[in-house]
Amino acid sequence: MAFLIEADRLKTVLRASTLADGSRRENSGEHSWHLALYAMVLADQAAPGVDIGRVIRMLILHDLVEIDVGDVPIHSGDGTAHASAAVQAAEAAAAARIFGLLPPDQGAELLALWQEFEAAETPDAIFAKALDRVQPVMQNLASGGGTWVTYGVTSEQLDSRVGTRVARGAPALWDWVRARTRAFFDDRPER
Repeated sequence: MAFLIEADRLKTVLRASTLADGSRRENSGEHSWHLALYAMVLADQAAPGVDIGRVIRMLILHDLVEIDVGDVPIHSGDGTAHASAAVQAAEAAAAARIFGLLPPDQGAELLALWQEFEAAETPDAIFAKALDRVQPVMQNLASGGGTWVTYGVTSEQLDSRVGTRVARGAPALWDWVRARTRAFFDDRPER
């Protein structure tokens, strides 16, 4: 029960991304729920053999570390903050603390699932990571640019920071999404 009460705090973590209507920033609990829905609806985009149930479990768990660390947007720090050693260490410590609230066997199982998502080396994790990267793109498209405007994101940065992950896990999905982003970036000067 302590873990479940602690997990409720994810609803208080505001992300950089807004809701699709641009009315407010989404919270990390909403993001995790939305990603689980993405996995259910876009399961046909996964590689053969991907276990959508495992993908959904990863997506529900993947941002729990933000309870301690907060949201670190992919484009913050000119793209360097998200994967920095400091952020990775803080997230690992948060994962150990949060999953440590569970009985040892269950905590170890969920921690391993979180670590698998972070490593993004298995087919399940590669697809989960692709969905985690594509959902904010869809939010930005729907809201007129969202965090791309805030962070001055260029077309090349979108491809390198987001597109490579989405294309690796869901190539046809990336082709479809990227075609829709071109109009936005073609109308903006690159920095």
